[in-house]
Amino acid sequence: MTAVSWFFGSGVTRLGLLVAAVGLSLMVWAGVTMGRSLSPFPVPPREAELVERGPYRLLRHPIYAGGFLFFLGLSLVFSAYGLVPTAILGLFWIAKARLEERHLVERFPEYADYRGRTLF
Repeated sequence: MTAVSWFFGSGVTRLGLLVAAVGLSLMVWAGVTMGRSLSPFPVPPREAELVERGPYRLLRHPIYAGGFLFFLGLSLVFSAYGLVPTAILGLFWIAKARLEERHLVERFPEYADYRGRTLF
């Protein structure tokens, strides 16, 4: 039971588990879809392609979005205090995504159009 559950009931724990499961699923789906283009670094690998299928049809950064949802869900399950580092991690991922996008625009001229058609 979490401190949040004391105020809002056990539904928060179930909601947290659902949010974490959705986030984890999105991360895995995006990672598999990215294939060899996946890299932990902001500069795309030499053999990278611009991936626009799977979750990338709607989101430019589904791994970061899924990771944020995963940790948000875990924070709801285990401790509301976890929301603080989750927010900090989210801000880090936003900054990293902006840096990645600068490299992607340079590497893939069509990225500017893709960015206009998708969400974060």
